[in-house]
Amino acid sequence: MDKKNITIYDISEKLNISAATVSRALNDDPKVSQATKELVLKTAKEMNYKQNKLAKALKSGSTKNVGIIVPYINTNFFSSVIRGVEEELTPQGYHVIICQSHEDYSVEIKQLNTLLNAQVDCIFMSLSKTTLNTDYITRALNTNNTPIIFFDRKKDISGISSVTIDDYKGGYLATEHLIKQGCKNICHFSGNHNLEIYQQRYNGYADALKAYGLTLKEDYIITTASSIESGADAVRKLWDRDDVPDAIFSSSDFAALGACKELKAKGINIPNEVAVIGFSNEPFTEYMEMPMSSVDQTPVLMGKMAGQVFLEGINESNSGMNIQKKVVLKPELLIRKSSLRK
Repeated sequence: MDKKNITIYDISEKLNISAATVSRALNDDPKVSQATKELVLKTAKEMNYKQNKLAKALKSGSTKNVGIIVPYINTNFFSSVIRGVEEELTPQGYHVIICQSHEDYSVEIKQLNTLLNAQVDCIFMSLSKTTLNTDYITRALNTNNTPIIFFDRKKDISGISSVTIDDYKGGYLATEHLIKQGCKNICHFSGNHNLEIYQQRYNGYADALKAYGLTLKEDYIITTASSIESGADAVRKLWDRDDVPDAIFSSSDFAALGACKELKAKGINIPNEVAVIGFSNEPFTEYMEMPMSSVDQTPVLMGKMAGQVFLEGINESNSGMNIQKKVVLKPELLIRKSSLRK
């Protein structure tokens, strides 16, 4: 054969059977005999026939592709969520297309449209910190049948399911632990409150202080990026004051790591002078010279649950239902030496 694209009509002509029979055989139609199926598949292989996957997808209504939009892929948290989605969906025959927004709202819009144009079966999203207006997502829902599922970073939008952890509970547990270790002046490194996760971690911190009769000091709340340098810079600013904290609860492990490095450079003892706890349970926290306490977000489980929500949605839509789900996973407080005084 020459190098032209082989079609079902070429196979039909060679075998002297109808193109419709060839098509049914290639799609394992029970109406076609096993002998004919085997002959067609053998001939298709010999002729180097490549099935048109897009045409098949259009016919079946499923591409067996799903999209994931994350701020960045090079973090343990987001790569672990992706792993969880893949572990849940790959055995079901799905392929995962990964997109990064780089924390840029305009890029996020383009990525969503690209995935919709690729006719993926579902889009899993963790919103960028610059996403304030979600009208583009609502429009996408109104003009497409593609389900969208938020994970970790979400907005409350009708028709969109979500899988998150209880960030409020995580913030409360971390702060309560510090209080029970005898800390009274607890500083909070807070992320961008445009993201609900950071607002909820702050709310948990504030409510824990209130529950134990401690005063919330506004100058003890410092907005930091999720970076080592941001955490170190926050400590430098705090230790320019007379009233220094005896504990730090950081919404980011990376900022908490920066705080630990700067405290050590200043000769401040962790945890006896300043106890430190982070959030996310990044792999480095366990293997630091002073292992760091953290709140585990169970990212692999989060990804697996997001995959399950999608698969359940397929079954529900096939039975005429469309149920919006809000899955909230329990955070786990991991106590290590950086916060353990007692």
